[in-house]
Amino acid sequence: MNGLFLTRDEISASYAIIRHNIRTYQSAGVVQVLRSKQSAEAALESLESSQDSQDRHAGWRYFIEKTTFKPGMDPSEATHRRQNELDLRESKAIRDENSPIDSEDTQT
Repeated sequence: MNGLFLTRDEISASYAIIRHNIRTYQSAGVVQVLRSKQSAEAALESLESSQDSQDRHAGWRYFIEKTTFKPGMDPSEATHRRQNELDLRESKAIRDENSPIDSEDTQT
């Protein structure tokens, strides 16, 4: 049944496969960028089935993330761009968290 009910977006969107360590929270970055969720899931399954048991025991896993990157993009460039995007999001979240509350709105 996998693939029978994919939306148009899941078929045309790009997906990145990310390697990370669930024990150390370390990211090894983007492994591959593919078109369609179905292709990404198949590639993820292939990576996991060929993964060395020691590597898996050490905590290394893969996950899929929807992205705006072009399919086939160089993994190191995708990793660099993804990290920049994560840094920008984190900076914005910190700025928003630290923004002062308008005192007029809190007074009655």
